[in-house]
Amino acid sequence: MNKFFFAPLALAAGLTAGCGGNGDGAPAGADTTAAAVKAVPATLPNAAAFNSTVDGKPTALYVLKNSGKLQAAITNYGARVVSLLVPDKNGVLTDVALGYDSIGPYVNGPETYFGAIVGRYGTRIAKGKFKLNGKEYTLATNNGPNSLHGGKKGFGAVVWDGKQVNDSTVELTYLSKDGEEGYPGNLKVTVTYTLAGDALQIGYEASTDKATVANLTNHTYFNLNGQGSGTINNHVLQISASQYTPVDSTLIPTGKLDSVAGTPFDFRQPTAIGSRINQDNQQLKYGKGYDHNFVLDKSATAVTISGDQSGIVMKVITDQPGVQFYGGNFMTGANTLKGGKKDNYREAFCLETQHYPDSPNQPNFPSTELKPGQTWKSTTTYEFSDR
Repeated sequence: MNKFFFAPLALAAGLTAGCGGNGDGAPAGADTTAAAVKAVPATLPNAAAFNSTVDGKPTALYVLKNSGKLQAAITNYGARVVSLLVPDKNGVLTDVALGYDSIGPYVNGPETYFGAIVGRYGTRIAKGKFKLNGKEYTLATNNGPNSLHGGKKGFGAVVWDGKQVNDSTVELTYLSKDGEEGYPGNLKVTVTYTLAGDALQIGYEASTDKATVANLTNHTYFNLNGQGSGTINNHVLQISASQYTPVDSTLIPTGKLDSVAGTPFDFRQPTAIGSRINQDNQQLKYGKGYDHNFVLDKSATAVTISGDQSGIVMKVITDQPGVQFYGGNFMTGANTLKGGKKDNYREAFCLETQHYPDSPNQPNFPSTELKPGQTWKSTTTYEFSDR
Protein backbone atom coordinates (compact mmCIF):
# COMPACT_ATOMS: atom_id res chain seq x y z
CA MET A 1 0.00 0.00 0.00
CA ASN A 2 1.42 3.37 -1.00
CA LYS A 3 0.97 6.26 1.40
CA PHE A 4 0.67 10.00 0.88
CA PHE A 5 -0.17 12.62 3.48
CA PHE A 6 -2.34 15.75 3.57
CA ALA A 7 -2.27 17.71 6.83
CA PRO A 8 -4.24 20.99 7.05
CA LEU A 9 -2.49 23.32 9.69
CA ALA A 10 -25.10 25.70 5.72
CA LEU A 11 -28.82 26.01 6.10
CA ALA A 12 -28.72 29.20 3.85
CA ALA A 13 -31.57 31.69 3.54
CA GLY A 14 -34.43 30.23 5.53
CA LEU A 15 -32.89 26.92 6.60
CA THR A 16 -32.04 25.35 3.26
CA ALA A 17 -28.28 25.11 3.13
CA GLY A 18 -26.08 22.50 4.75
CA CYS A 19 -22.89 23.03 6.69
CA GLY A 20 -21.42 24.75 3.68
CA GLY A 21 -24.23 24.80 1.13
CA ASN A 22 -26.38 27.59 -0.18
CA GLY A 23 -29.17 25.70 -1.98
CA ASP A 24 -32.22 23.55 -1.45
CA GLY A 25 -31.77 19.81 -0.89
CA ALA A 26 -32.66 17.48 -3.72
CA PRO A 27 -35.35 14.89 -2.94
CA ALA A 28 -34.44 11.52 -1.51
CA GLY A 29 -33.30 9.13 -4.19
CA ALA A 30 -31.90 11.91 -6.40
CA ASP A 31 -28.30 10.70 -6.16
CA THR A 32 -26.58 10.70 -9.50
CA THR A 33 -25.05 7.49 -10.78
CA ALA A 34 -21.32 7.35 -10.19
CA ALA A 35 -19.48 7.93 -13.44
CA ALA A 36 -16.58 5.73 -14.39
CA VAL A 37 -13.23 7.11 -13.35
CA LYS A 38 -11.35 8.11 -16.48
CA ALA A 39 -7.66 7.29 -16.68
CA VAL A 40 -6.76 10.89 -17.52
CA PRO A 41 -4.43 12.57 -15.02
CA ALA A 42 -5.89 15.65 -13.35
CA THR A 43 -3.97 18.91 -13.60
CA LEU A 44 -3.86 22.06 -11.51
CA PRO A 45 -5.79 25.20 -12.58
CA ASN A 46 -4.14 28.00 -14.54
CA ALA A 47 -2.62 30.36 -11.97
CA ALA A 48 -3.25 33.38 -14.20
CA ALA A 49 -7.01 32.87 -13.78
CA PHE A 50 -6.61 33.74 -10.10
CA ASN A 51 -4.79 37.04 -10.63
CA SER A 52 -7.37 39.66 -9.72
CA THR A 53 -8.26 42.28 -7.12
CA VAL A 54 -10.94 41.84 -4.44
CA ASP A 55 -11.71 44.62 -1.97
CA GLY A 56 -8.60 46.41 -3.17
CA LYS A 57 -6.25 43.51 -2.44
CA PRO A 58 -4.56 41.24 -5.02
CA THR A 59 -5.52 37.58 -5.27
CA ALA A 60 -3.26 34.79 -6.47
CA LEU A 61 -2.89 31.03 -6.79
CA TYR A 62 0.02 29.31 -5.06
CA VAL A 63 1.17 25.96 -6.44
CA LEU A 64 2.81 23.54 -4.02
CA LYS A 65 4.99 20.75 -5.38
CA ASN A 66 7.99 18.78 -4.22
CA SER A 67 9.49 15.33 -4.72
CA GLY A 68 6.37 13.71 -3.28
CA LYS A 69 3.38 12.47 -5.22
CA LEU A 70 0.83 15.04 -4.05
CA GLN A 71 0.24 18.43 -5.66
CA ALA A 72 -1.84 21.28 -4.30
CA ALA A 73 -3.13 24.67 -5.40
CA ILE A 74 -3.98 27.26 -2.75
CA THR A 75 -5.49 30.71 -3.21
CA ASN A 76 -5.20 33.59 -0.76
CA TYR A 77 -8.88 34.40 -1.32
CA GLY A 78 -10.30 32.62 1.72
CA ALA A 79 -6.95 30.82 2.31
CA ARG A 80 -8.54 27.92 0.50
CA VAL A 81 -7.59 24.64 -1.13
CA VAL A 82 -8.48 24.91 -4.82
CA SER A 83 -7.10 21.54 -5.96
CA LEU A 84 -5.53 18.53 -4.33
CA LEU A 85 -4.07 15.93 -6.68
CA VAL A 86 -3.65 12.41 -5.29
CA PRO A 87 -2.62 9.22 -7.17
CA ASP A 88 -5.38 6.62 -7.40
CA LYS A 89 -4.87 2.83 -7.26
CA ASN A 90 -3.51 2.94 -10.83
CA GLY A 91 -1.20 5.85 -10.16
CA VAL A 92 -3.39 8.32 -12.04
CA LEU A 93 -3.48 11.79 -10.46
CA THR A 94 -7.01 12.50 -9.24
CA ASP A 95 -8.31 15.88 -8.06
CA VAL A 96 -10.16 14.98 -4.86
CA ALA A 97 -11.10 18.58 -3.91
CA LEU A 98 -14.06 20.44 -5.43
CA GLY A 99 -13.36 23.97 -6.63
CA TYR A 100 -13.41 26.47 -9.45
CA ASP A 101 -11.14 27.20 -12.43
CA SER A 102 -10.82 30.92 -11.62
CA ILE A 103 -11.26 33.45 -8.83
CA GLY A 104 -14.58 34.88 -10.03
CA PRO A 105 -16.94 32.08 -8.94
CA TYR A 106 -15.38 31.98 -5.47
CA VAL A 107 -16.32 35.63 -5.03
CA ASN A 108 -19.68 35.65 -6.83
CA GLY A 109 -20.89 32.04 -7.10
CA PRO A 110 -23.83 30.50 -5.24
CA GLU A 111 -21.47 28.32 -3.18
CA THR A 112 -18.49 30.15 -1.72
CA TYR A 113 -17.19 27.73 0.93
CA PHE A 114 -15.33 25.33 -1.37
CA GLY A 115 -11.93 24.62 0.24
CA ALA A 116 -12.07 27.70 2.48
CA ILE A 117 -10.73 28.41 5.93
CA VAL A 118 -13.88 29.31 7.86
CA GLY A 119 -13.97 31.53 10.94
CA ARG A 120 -13.95 33.37 13.16
CA TYR A 121 -16.30 30.60 14.29
CA GLY A 122 -16.81 27.53 12.10
CA THR A 123 -20.28 25.95 12.08
CA ARG A 124 -23.21 27.52 13.94
CA ILE A 125 -23.88 29.84 16.85
CA ALA A 126 -27.51 29.90 17.99
CA LYS A 127 -29.51 33.01 17.19
CA GLY A 128 -26.27 34.86 16.41
CA LYS A 129 -25.65 35.66 20.06
CA PHE A 130 -23.28 34.61 22.84
CA LYS A 131 -22.11 35.94 26.19
CA LEU A 132 -18.48 36.27 27.21
CA ASN A 133 -17.36 37.63 30.58
CA GLY A 134 -20.87 38.92 31.23
CA LYS A 135 -21.24 40.82 27.97
CA GLU A 136 -23.56 39.74 25.17
CA TYR A 137 -22.30 39.91 21.61
CA THR A 138 -24.58 39.98 18.56
CA LEU A 139 -23.42 38.40 15.29
CA ALA A 140 -24.74 38.43 11.75
CA THR A 141 -27.41 35.77 11.20
CA ASN A 142 -26.83 34.20 7.79
CA ASN A 143 -28.29 30.73 8.32
CA GLY A 144 -31.93 31.03 9.19
CA PRO A 145 -31.97 32.35 12.78
CA ASN A 146 -28.33 31.40 13.38
CA SER A 147 -24.82 32.56 12.53
CA LEU A 148 -22.81 30.19 10.31
CA HIS A 149 -19.05 30.06 9.56
CA GLY A 150 -18.27 33.50 10.94
CA GLY A 151 -21.21 35.41 9.46
CA LYS A 152 -22.02 37.09 6.19
CA LYS A 153 -18.37 37.79 5.44
CA GLY A 154 -16.29 35.25 7.27
CA PHE A 155 -12.67 34.28 6.76
CA GLY A 156 -13.50 32.46 3.52
CA ALA A 157 -14.67 35.72 1.93
CA VAL A 158 -11.61 37.89 2.55
CA VAL A 159 -8.22 38.22 0.88
CA TRP A 160 -5.38 37.00 3.08
CA ASP A 161 -1.80 38.21 2.81
CA GLY A 162 0.11 35.46 1.03
CA LYS A 163 3.81 34.71 1.03
CA GLN A 164 5.25 31.78 -0.91
CA VAL A 165 8.20 30.82 1.29
CA ASN A 166 9.54 28.23 -1.18
CA ASP A 167 8.24 25.73 -3.75
CA SER A 168 6.53 23.68 -1.06
CA THR A 169 5.36 26.27 1.48
CA VAL A 170 2.90 29.16 1.50
CA GLU A 171 2.06 31.26 4.55
CA LEU A 172 -1.25 33.13 4.75
CA THR A 173 -2.07 35.75 7.37
CA TYR A 174 -5.19 37.73 8.21
CA LEU A 175 -6.11 40.32 10.84
CA SER A 176 -9.75 40.09 11.85
CA LYS A 177 -10.42 43.48 13.42
CA ASP A 178 -12.28 44.09 16.66
CA GLY A 179 -16.01 44.10 15.92
CA GLU A 180 -15.75 42.31 12.56
CA GLU A 181 -19.01 40.38 12.09
CA GLY A 182 -19.74 41.23 15.73
CA TYR A 183 -16.81 39.38 17.32
CA PRO A 184 -14.65 41.08 19.96
CA GLY A 185 -10.89 41.54 19.73
CA ASN A 186 -8.30 41.98 17.02
CA LEU A 187 -7.59 38.36 16.03
CA LYS A 188 -4.33 37.63 14.22
CA VAL A 189 -4.49 34.39 12.24
CA THR A 190 -1.78 32.50 10.37
CA VAL A 191 -2.37 29.43 8.21
CA THR A 192 0.68 27.70 6.75
CA TYR A 193 0.47 25.07 4.02
CA THR A 194 3.63 22.99 3.55
CA LEU A 195 4.37 20.01 1.33
CA ALA A 196 6.94 17.88 3.17
CA GLY A 197 7.75 14.65 1.39
CA ASP A 198 4.38 13.09 0.72
CA ALA A 199 2.65 15.30 3.28
CA LEU A 200 0.71 18.55 2.99
CA GLN A 201 0.75 20.20 6.39
CA ILE A 202 -1.60 23.03 7.27
CA GLY A 203 -1.00 24.71 10.60
CA TYR A 204 -3.41 27.12 12.30
CA GLU A 205 -2.31 29.78 14.78
CA ALA A 206 -4.33 32.63 16.32
CA SER A 207 -3.91 35.28 19.01
CA THR A 208 -6.07 38.14 20.26
CA ASP A 209 -5.84 41.41 22.21
CA LYS A 210 -9.28 40.96 23.83
CA ALA A 211 -11.14 37.91 25.07
CA THR A 212 -12.98 36.31 22.16
CA VAL A 213 -14.13 32.97 20.76
CA ALA A 214 -12.42 31.17 17.89
CA ASN A 215 -13.15 27.93 16.06
CA LEU A 216 -11.30 27.67 12.74
CA THR A 217 -11.56 24.79 10.31
CA ASN A 218 -11.07 23.90 6.67
CA HIS A 219 -14.12 23.43 4.46
CA THR A 220 -12.81 21.32 1.60
CA TYR A 221 -15.47 19.36 -0.24
CA PHE A 222 -13.99 15.94 -1.06
CA ASN A 223 -14.82 13.23 -3.55
CA LEU A 224 -12.15 10.53 -3.43
CA ASN A 225 -13.21 9.22 -6.83
CA GLY A 226 -12.46 12.65 -8.25
CA GLN A 227 -14.38 15.89 -8.49
CA GLY A 228 -17.59 15.43 -10.47
CA SER A 229 -17.32 11.63 -10.61
CA GLY A 230 -20.71 10.86 -9.05
CA THR A 231 -22.25 10.08 -5.69
CA ILE A 232 -20.20 9.77 -2.51
CA ASN A 233 -22.81 7.51 -0.92
CA ASN A 234 -20.77 4.44 -1.86
CA HIS A 235 -17.65 5.76 -0.13
CA VAL A 236 -16.95 3.62 2.95
CA LEU A 237 -16.64 5.69 6.13
CA GLN A 238 -15.35 4.96 9.61
CA ILE A 239 -15.46 7.57 12.41
CA SER A 240 -13.87 6.92 15.80
CA ALA A 241 -16.76 8.45 17.72
CA SER A 242 -18.97 6.78 20.33
CA GLN A 243 -21.09 9.92 20.70
CA TYR A 244 -22.43 12.77 18.62
CA THR A 245 -24.20 16.05 19.35
CA PRO A 246 -27.89 15.81 18.34
CA VAL A 247 -29.45 19.00 16.99
CA ASP A 248 -32.76 20.83 16.88
CA SER A 249 -34.62 21.69 13.70
CA THR A 250 -32.26 24.63 13.02
CA LEU A 251 -29.19 22.35 13.38
CA ILE A 252 -28.12 23.81 16.73
CA PRO A 253 -26.91 21.21 19.26
CA THR A 254 -29.35 20.43 22.08
CA GLY A 255 -26.46 20.29 24.55
CA LYS A 256 -26.64 16.51 24.91
CA LEU A 257 -23.99 14.00 23.93
CA ASP A 258 -25.89 10.97 22.61
CA SER A 259 -24.55 7.51 21.98
CA VAL A 260 -24.26 6.52 18.33
CA ALA A 261 -25.04 2.89 19.18
CA GLY A 262 -28.07 1.56 17.34
CA THR A 263 -28.41 4.71 15.21
CA PRO A 264 -27.48 5.69 11.63
CA PHE A 265 -24.65 7.73 13.21
CA ASP A 266 -22.69 4.66 14.27
CA PHE A 267 -19.69 4.65 11.91
CA ARG A 268 -17.35 2.91 14.36
CA GLN A 269 -17.09 0.11 11.82
CA PRO A 270 -16.54 0.79 8.09
CA THR A 271 -19.94 1.55 6.57
CA ALA A 272 -21.09 2.91 3.23
CA ILE A 273 -22.24 6.52 3.70
CA GLY A 274 -25.57 5.93 1.97
CA SER A 275 -26.47 2.58 3.53
CA ARG A 276 -28.71 4.07 6.26
CA ILE A 277 -29.29 7.59 5.03
CA ASN A 278 -32.97 7.04 4.24
CA GLN A 279 -33.86 5.52 7.60
CA ASP A 280 -36.76 7.02 9.55
CA ASN A 281 -34.61 9.04 11.93
CA GLN A 282 -35.47 12.53 13.18
CA GLN A 283 -31.85 13.68 13.21
CA LEU A 284 -31.42 12.68 9.56
CA LYS A 285 -34.62 14.54 8.76
CA TYR A 286 -33.36 17.70 10.46
CA GLY A 287 -30.11 17.61 8.47
CA LYS A 288 -31.68 16.21 5.28
CA GLY A 289 -28.98 13.59 5.75
CA TYR A 290 -25.69 13.88 7.60
CA ASP A 291 -24.73 17.35 8.82
CA HIS A 292 -23.69 16.60 12.39
CA ASN A 293 -20.82 16.95 14.82
CA PHE A 294 -19.21 13.73 16.03
CA VAL A 295 -17.53 13.64 19.45
CA LEU A 296 -14.20 12.01 18.73
CA ASP A 297 -12.85 9.21 20.87
CA LYS A 298 -9.23 9.21 21.99
CA SER A 299 -7.86 7.50 18.91
CA ALA A 300 -4.81 7.91 16.71
CA THR A 301 -7.07 8.13 13.65
CA ALA A 302 -10.30 10.12 13.82
CA VAL A 303 -11.73 9.17 10.42
CA THR A 304 -10.97 6.71 7.63
CA ILE A 305 -12.81 6.95 4.32
CA SER A 306 -12.24 5.24 0.97
CA GLY A 307 -13.39 5.92 -2.58
CA ASP A 308 -15.19 2.95 -4.06
CA GLN A 309 -13.89 3.54 -7.60
CA SER A 310 -10.47 5.14 -7.16
CA GLY A 311 -9.15 3.01 -4.33
CA ILE A 312 -7.97 6.21 -2.62
CA VAL A 313 -8.12 5.96 1.17
CA MET A 314 -8.04 9.06 3.37
CA LYS A 315 -7.31 9.04 7.10
CA VAL A 316 -7.99 12.10 9.23
CA ILE A 317 -5.83 12.75 12.28
CA THR A 318 -6.59 15.79 14.43
CA ASP A 319 -6.05 17.43 17.80
CA GLN A 320 -9.62 18.80 17.79
CA PRO A 321 -12.41 17.24 19.90
CA GLY A 322 -14.97 16.97 17.11
CA VAL A 323 -15.55 16.60 13.39
CA GLN A 324 -18.53 17.86 11.42
CA PHE A 325 -19.48 15.28 8.82
CA TYR A 326 -21.52 16.83 6.01
CA GLY A 327 -22.73 14.58 3.21
CA GLY A 328 -23.55 17.11 0.48
CA ASN A 329 -27.29 17.13 1.18
CA PHE A 330 -27.81 20.67 -0.09
CA MET A 331 -25.80 20.44 -3.28
CA THR A 332 -27.98 21.03 -6.35
CA GLY A 333 -25.66 21.27 -9.35
CA ALA A 334 -25.92 25.07 -9.32
CA ASN A 335 -22.14 25.54 -9.49
CA THR A 336 -19.87 24.86 -12.47
CA LEU A 337 -16.62 23.43 -11.15
CA LYS A 338 -13.17 22.88 -12.63
CA GLY A 339 -13.35 21.31 -16.06
CA GLY A 340 -17.07 22.07 -16.42
CA LYS A 341 -18.15 19.53 -13.80
CA LYS A 342 -21.17 20.21 -11.58
CA ASP A 343 -21.63 20.02 -7.81
CA ASN A 344 -24.53 17.61 -7.92
CA TYR A 345 -26.54 16.25 -5.00
CA ARG A 346 -24.39 14.29 -2.55
CA GLU A 347 -21.36 14.24 -4.83
CA ALA A 348 -19.01 15.51 -2.11
CA PHE A 349 -18.49 15.33 1.63
CA CYS A 350 -16.83 17.57 4.22
CA LEU A 351 -14.96 16.52 7.35
CA GLU A 352 -14.52 19.72 9.34
CA THR A 353 -12.33 19.11 12.38
CA GLN A 354 -13.46 21.49 15.08
CA HIS A 355 -14.74 22.34 18.52
CA TYR A 356 -18.45 21.69 18.77
CA PRO A 357 -21.07 23.98 17.19
CA ASP A 358 -22.55 26.62 19.50
CA SER A 359 -19.91 25.99 22.18
CA PRO A 360 -20.03 29.63 23.41
CA ASN A 361 -23.64 28.96 24.49
CA GLN A 362 -23.08 25.42 25.77
CA PRO A 363 -21.20 25.39 29.10
CA ASN A 364 -20.74 21.60 29.05
CA PHE A 365 -18.94 21.70 25.68
CA PRO A 366 -15.15 22.24 25.42
CA SER A 367 -14.46 25.98 25.59
CA THR A 368 -13.58 28.02 22.50
CA GLU A 369 -12.60 31.13 24.46
CA LEU A 370 -9.27 32.68 23.52
CA LYS A 371 -7.71 35.20 25.91
CA PRO A 372 -5.02 37.84 25.43
CA GLY A 373 -1.58 36.34 25.92
CA GLN A 374 -2.71 32.92 24.68
CA THR A 375 -1.86 31.46 21.27
CA TRP A 376 -4.28 28.96 19.79
CA LYS A 377 -2.67 26.31 17.61
CA SER A 378 -4.13 23.32 15.81
CA THR A 379 -3.14 20.70 13.26
CA THR A 380 -5.23 18.27 11.24
CA THR A 381 -3.73 15.60 9.00
CA TYR A 382 -5.30 13.95 5.98
CA GLU A 383 -3.25 10.88 5.16
CA PHE A 384 -3.75 9.32 1.74
CA SER A 385 -3.03 5.82 0.49
CA ASP A 386 -4.30 3.52 -2.24
CA ARG A 387 -5.60 0.00 -1.85
